Amino acid sequence: MALFKKRTVGKPGEWYYCLEHKKVEEGPDCPGKDRFGPYASPQEAQRAMEIAQERNLEWETDPRWHDATGGGQSTGDD
Repeated sequence: MALFKKRTVGKPGEWYYCLEHKKVEEGPDCPGKDRFGPYASPQEAQRAMEIAQERNLEWETDPRWHDATGGGQSTGDD
């Protein structure tokens, strides 16, 4: 018997997209490392992968996150 039970963080009424089960879940069903959220509705949680892709694209094309030389990436020749 374990002395300390690991609890997931979240509340009922919060919606998450579980990356492991690839489905929308309400509340703290799966560990935080396996989910995106919280989202305000199940419909928004269903779009979690789309939302992540949109945010990644915004970040990748945001000039504030890249240096003036136009790369910001190391070529390995440093």
